[in-house]
Amino acid sequence: SEFSDEAQELAKSNPEQGISALRKLINADLPPDEVSRCKEAAILKLGEVLAENNKTQELLQLLQEIRPLFVSFNKAKTAKIVRALIDLSSKIPNSEELQIRLCEDSIQWCRDEKRTFLRQRLETKLAQLYCDSQRYKDALDTISPLLKEVKKLDDKLQLVEIQLIESKVYAKLENIPRSKASLTASRSCANAIYCPPVLQAEIDMMSGILNSEEKDYRTAYSYFYEAHEGFNSVEDFRALFALKNMLLSKIMCNRPEDVYILISSKAGTKYTGPQIEAMRCVAHALQMRSLHEFQQALNNFKQEIEGDPVVIRHVQALYDTMLEQHLIRIIEPFSKVELSHVAELIELPLEIVTGKLSQMILDKKFEGTLDQGIGCLIVYDEPPTSKLYESSLKYLDSLNLVMDSLFEKASQVKG
Repeated sequence: SEFSDEAQELAKSNPEQGISALRKLINADLPPDEVSRCKEAAILKLGEVLAENNKTQELLQLLQEIRPLFVSFNKAKTAKIVRALIDLSSKIPNSEELQIRLCEDSIQWCRDEKRTFLRQRLETKLAQLYCDSQRYKDALDTISPLLKEVKKLDDKLQLVEIQLIESKVYAKLENIPRSKASLTASRSCANAIYCPPVLQAEIDMMSGILNSEEKDYRTAYSYFYEAHEGFNSVEDFRALFALKNMLLSKIMCNRPEDVYILISSKAGTKYTGPQIEAMRCVAHALQMRSLHEFQQALNNFKQEIEGDPVVIRHVQALYDTMLEQHLIRIIEPFSKVELSHVAELIELPLEIVTGKLSQMILDKKFEGTLDQGIGCLIVYDEPPTSKLYESSLKYLDSLNLVMDSLFEKASQVKG
């Protein structure tokens, strides 16, 4: 026990010597009553030191080397150590591939040793890693058999986690109906058991994202609020992103003034930083109806906005709507106008304006054509809407009723 404490202290002051001392402790012969406790502490400490020093290969080797020791540990402790080492590997920058290799290697060992419970947990973790690494087919291939297996065992807590991951995968594949179905199943299982606060917050976060996709930003805001409360209660970093999505919902509801209230609230001041400042700039641009400010916000906070796939999708849609409204207002007085003049009035590059106008013409936002030869936009008057089709449909409906009535009467005469 004293040697264990010395090795852990040495690991803090001199990592290389600490690693060597911890390895000796793991392989040492200890009294039976100290084997489990001391070796578990040494393994976890060694994993922590290796992760802090970015020693990816050594961490993978450690997980393979300690497997003979698991004979002296009970199954619960073995599962705890394996999962802890994989979680420690996430501290290494850009370690997604390492975590996947650790999971795949450990899953194969679990199959060989018939450790069903640990294998299922690791497969759940692997599915999440595949999702984060954009390997969506691999994620679904992992989830499908796992889901059938866990349903037979009726492990509701794990079902909640698996179905939530499945919902995330389908959302990233933009298959919203399947994503909603998986989330509904996950929520149903969560309602039947005690659900940990972080997991419940993840469900609420996913619900908010799916409601945002369906343009129901009011409902999305309430889910993001619940998610923020859940993450914030355990000091989880995802509370910041829940707050960011709350601000996004207010912006998309065209209520930028509420963004300032949220930012100045107790929750907002706690998470002040580039992510929140990015949303404040977007809200200010919307409030001022300034495309120039909007573009400036997108350029100044490229990582915070474009790096978030949920935010960029909605912000881009909002920008496109604002741009269309501005262009229609500018070209309204003209029947023919130079494209360079329109670009000058809206203060945007000519290429962007030309591309947007051609798209609007194709989408039937207004009647017109682009004359690229002379660099002009020709705007036509709205064609008069003919009432011929509407009247024809009314006459056909009336004729259908007459024919039905005559058929009934003819049937009665025959009878």
